[in-house]
Amino acid sequence: MRRIAHSRRLLTVALAAVVAAIGLVVSPAAGDAAARVVGVREISPRISLISVYSPAMDRVIDSHVLHPVGKPAGLPSFYMLPGAGGAEDGISWYNNGGVKEFFAGKQVNVVLPMGGRFSMMTNWQHSDPMLGVNKWQTFYTRELPDAIDRTFRTSGANALSGVSMSAGPALDLAIQAPDRFRAVAAYSGCPGTTDPLGRLSNTVIPLRGGANPFNMWGFYDNPDWIKHDPVVNAGKLRGKTIFLSAGSGLPGPIDGGPRETLGGMFGGNVIEAIALSCTSNMSNRLNALGINHRFNHRPDGTHSWGLFSADMRLSWPMIARAIGVR
Repeated sequence: MRRIAHSRRLLTVALAAVVAAIGLVVSPAAGDAAARVVGVREISPRISLISVYSPAMDRVIDSHVLHPVGKPAGLPSFYMLPGAGGAEDGISWYNNGGVKEFFAGKQVNVVLPMGGRFSMMTNWQHSDPMLGVNKWQTFYTRELPDAIDRTFRTSGANALSGVSMSAGPALDLAIQAPDRFRAVAAYSGCPGTTDPLGRLSNTVIPLRGGANPFNMWGFYDNPDWIKHDPVVNAGKLRGKTIFLSAGSGLPGPIDGGPRETLGGMFGGNVIEAIALSCTSNMSNRLNALGINHRFNHRPDGTHSWGLFSADMRLSWPMIARAIGVR
């Protein structure tokens, strides 16, 4: 009996050693761990800088949060994703979009993340030599909202918007996480991933960042390209508040001053014309499905912050009603 007991102990020790050796197999996936707030800096009574650790990407991502003085509990949240530079380049709603002034006094938490440059705000199949690990769908639909809800004691009602690069992905995130967002807005972007312009956009933008776009969803025949196409999957947006916008590509007063108008004539006009074509395609698809939405197509406007800000302000009453802003 002693010999049997001794053998069992040896077997237990051996099994423990094997389990330890293959810990990557039996331990939870990184994305299964809870994200956590690792720092909060109060920039002003109405602005906090919150740092959230992402287990999915094993990194810390910062977000500005605009909130009423005193951080009252029970408020909804409006997530405003950045453009191609991920706000890491200093170009953002926070710096360029006039949001600090517009949302002053409004009873909502406005979350302005800094992360996801050139990533299309999605989960990539493979790590990229230039961009590293990209699990932005996990971060923006699970990790960040969970951390914000805990820290600011929110109502749990959320809306999401994207601008330029992140406009189409915002629609996709609302589809992929149907219970997370009640409203979604896409400003001057290119919804669609499998039509010619959508495929071009989702290839060129990662290339701009020096990344391999096929590390994202594989080659074009991979089913993930269809899975993440908001036009193809538009029916899954039924019941949500949806706002779409794009300018004509013609410079005009909506762009701002002379500098913005001049800049719009050198590239911004073409980009916005592409955004208009893509967004019109999305709107047509929603119309064909009988899904209520608003599409604001302006007679002027290049790819400028004047245009983005005007459409954000126009969309706000719809978004506010959807998430119950008092």
